[in-house]
Amino acid sequence: MRIKLQKPWLKWLLKLSFSGIALIVLFWLSVYIGLWGKLASKDDILNIKQAEASILLDANQELLGKYFIFDRQIVAYDDLPKHLVDALIATEDVRFYEHNGIDYTSLFRVFFKSILMQDNSSGGGSTISQQLAKNIYGRGNYGWFSMPVNKTKEMILASRFEDLYSKEDIIVMYLNTVAFSENVFGIESASQRFFSTSTKDLDVSQSATLVGTLKAPHSYNPRLFPERSQLRRDVVLQQMEKYEYISKELRTETSEQPLVVVYRKFNHAEGTAAYFREKVRLDVKVILDSLAKANDKSYNLYKDGLKIHTTLDIDMQRYAESAMQKHLASLQSQLEKSYGNKAPWISNTSLIEKRIKELPLYKQLKKQKRSDKEIMDSLSVKTKMSLFSWEGDIVADASIIDSLTHTMKFLNTGFVAVNPKNGAVKAYVGGINFERFKFDHVSDSKRQVGSTFKPIVYTAALEKGMDACTYYPVKEVTYTNQKDWTPTNGSKEEVDRHLNFSFEKALSESVNTIAVKVLEDVGIDAVIDQAKRMGIQSDLPNVPSLALGTAQFSMLELVGAYTSFANDGHVSKPFYITKIEDKSGNIIFEQSNRYIGTEAFSEKTRQTMIEMMKSTINSGTAKRMRSTYGLTNDIAGKTGTTQNNKDGWFVGVSPDLVMASWVGNDDHRIGFSNTSIGQGAHSALPTVALFLKQLNSDSKFDTLTKAKFETPSDEVLAALDCEPEKRDGFLKRLFTKDKKEREFETDSKDKKKKKKGFFSFLKKKEKKNE
Repeated sequence: MRIKLQKPWLKWLLKLSFSGIALIVLFWLSVYIGLWGKLASKDDILNIKQAEASILLDANQELLGKYFIFDRQIVAYDDLPKHLVDALIATEDVRFYEHNGIDYTSLFRVFFKSILMQDNSSGGGSTISQQLAKNIYGRGNYGWFSMPVNKTKEMILASRFEDLYSKEDIIVMYLNTVAFSENVFGIESASQRFFSTSTKDLDVSQSATLVGTLKAPHSYNPRLFPERSQLRRDVVLQQMEKYEYISKELRTETSEQPLVVVYRKFNHAEGTAAYFREKVRLDVKVILDSLAKANDKSYNLYKDGLKIHTTLDIDMQRYAESAMQKHLASLQSQLEKSYGNKAPWISNTSLIEKRIKELPLYKQLKKQKRSDKEIMDSLSVKTKMSLFSWEGDIVADASIIDSLTHTMKFLNTGFVAVNPKNGAVKAYVGGINFERFKFDHVSDSKRQVGSTFKPIVYTAALEKGMDACTYYPVKEVTYTNQKDWTPTNGSKEEVDRHLNFSFEKALSESVNTIAVKVLEDVGIDAVIDQAKRMGIQSDLPNVPSLALGTAQFSMLELVGAYTSFANDGHVSKPFYITKIEDKSGNIIFEQSNRYIGTEAFSEKTRQTMIEMMKSTINSGTAKRMRSTYGLTNDIAGKTGTTQNNKDGWFVGVSPDLVMASWVGNDDHRIGFSNTSIGQGAHSALPTVALFLKQLNSDSKFDTLTKAKFETPSDEVLAALDCEPEKRDGFLKRLFTKDKKEREFETDSKDKKKKKKGFFSFLKKKEKKNE
């Protein structure tokens, strides 16, 4: 029976409907075949490779930092708490387990309520699978057709995902790729950012909070808008109760809990171990480049989800940074008060002008043929600037010149702690603030090491067979073949010109005049050879002032040399990267055959040097470790101060830890105003002392802090069994001049003999009798 359509409008309605359906089908086909851009094929979807953050781990697998373009870390399904998955499904896609990528019920609801009835409360129609497609492949701009094209693409791709992956796989991929607040991608990164915990350790409240942010990541940011975020969390909890994922009791109990954010931002310029993270980044790049050349397989630090394992201990690092900040803030205040209005960054116009001309902007303007007046006018324009201070950054009206002179005044520092048994770096502080002062004073800086070189001189003397109870006069000597150079001692107190010190006394009191005399008798070449055996690779000047530390080392080089005193005479080269894994857990690099040098000196020499450096701590230049800071640890060490108080040093040696600290101004032309605050015992030692005090208060480090040096052998004890000082005999006091001129005997072919005084035989006789 044929139905005759009598009414014209019905005919038009049917034609319009068929035309609409035809247009929808044609549009769908146009998207499907790629007229609006190629769709990912099933093979593409099976081989998804998402950019993943590489992570940096400490020695105890604690997260130190991340390297990323997008802040994303991958987790497995087993790492997802059930309540997290339940919160996601209850809030974003309640029929997730029932549909095949497209929820037609939701689509019709959206069409009728949102589009026809303009009811925005109906929610969205995208399934988790569709959102996953958007997360991975993004959306294109097609003008007026952007929304229908993108939605259609996501529906097609969602169906392909459902065909290729299990529901669990889709949940994992979604949570690993979805964007949370603050441009954080993936649930693990979000958990670490806002709650400082791993995904697997999230509680119900935290899971609901993070899922709640997905609706509007910025508006529901739990750090910026905690009250709004908590209300959204409670909505998620209500959804979980509604769909019977949690009980009413649990929902009520959780809703009554305040939202507690434990924020931890992984900004490369901020946070714990910033200098260390940058050093590792640079070294890993070199390692990956070498792997690419050797294996023809490249890795990307920012995309490939590498795991970089290091030797650092995050707790020790925090203690080191705390000690540095406390001491440097105080020392900076002392420095500024000591200079007053005569500070070089205020009154030294010549130095300021030189620094201005070193500015890149000055050089750039100079190339543009600007006059000096024009350049200075340009650099003097004041704008709002953020300036560093120890009390917190300040915003002020300042010019580039103002900023320069403000920065010039700040002392900088370096600190490193190393396990002497294997060279593992446990704490690493490259400077006072990485965001403001990026230069790394642990690895990249080379400064004169001052008296911290003296233990190498005395080690060379002992190795040459000299007796530790050899006495040397304290009095000053002029070396005529060194342009009448007269090394002096740091103390302004008048010293008895007939006084003589043993090795132990001379080292513990850091007597310059004796250090040079010992180097003279040992020979410069022998001292340089000893330094090389202790791992020093920097050039060493072949001059007598070498005894006073005029050589320039990096901190890692210096601390490496000192490891030999706590490692049976062997040098441990400092290292910090143990291994690198790819995202699948395969080891692509491992630190093998840790460098342990050949024996640098004998066991007798080692024990003798430890006992001598213990005296530095107990009664010498570093005695404030005991008197001021009350430390009872077994520790040996050496302070150091360079000429004109430019550099302050301290190296501490304990049985299981070697620590070095340096303090100075980045500009070598600026030093401390006086030795009182510039000497290493005051400028550098406190960082080590404050660090040790914190370790002592943490039972986790009892094994390390309570370690004891072994009892010296009877031979060593006998060798050190002498009075620390003595005065010349009567005849020697009677006939010795106040200042005896002598030539310095070098190891060169043109060796000059020392002038022998009339009573030189007395000295030889005294040495034989000691």
